[in-house]
Amino acid sequence: MTALNRVPSLLSRAGTASALTIAAVGGSIAAPGLVSDAAAATPATKALQIAASKKGSPYKYGAEGPRRFDCSGLTLYSFKKAGKSLPRTAAAQYNKTKHISAGNRTLGDLVFFHSGSSVYHVGIYAGKGKIWHSPKTGETVKLEKIWTKSVWYGRVR
Repeated sequence: MTALNRVPSLLSRAGTASALTIAAVGGSIAAPGLVSDAAAATPATKALQIAASKKGSPYKYGAEGPRRFDCSGLTLYSFKKAGKSLPRTAAAQYNKTKHISAGNRTLGDLVFFHSGSSVYHVGIYAGKGKIWHSPKTGETVKLEKIWTKSVWYGRVR
């Protein structure tokens, strides 16, 4: 059996996010939001992997998973599964995090979208200017480029 033939069975046994982080075809797969086993030791990178594993889950206002999410429901669920607690809303999550600069952001930090002083959306930083998030009604959890400069960053403690 070739390495390519083993990928589907690995996906079914390990789960999509886990399988994509393992070696494939003699090398490793590098994708934003998918981290190595060594990096997965921190709650933030575990939360990032959990969010990535929810790719394609439908948006539903007020939903906290495990099958449907709104933006803060996805971050709440992901960090809870990684052993950290967060409040329910994006604004309350911002208030609970350690605020950091864009230059100090790392994988698994929260990205808060704001208008003036009001936070209205949150996602999990996946590297390379991208986030995992649950955008809005009619869409699904996905990896997307940060589309505005009106963001703040927060680290879950």
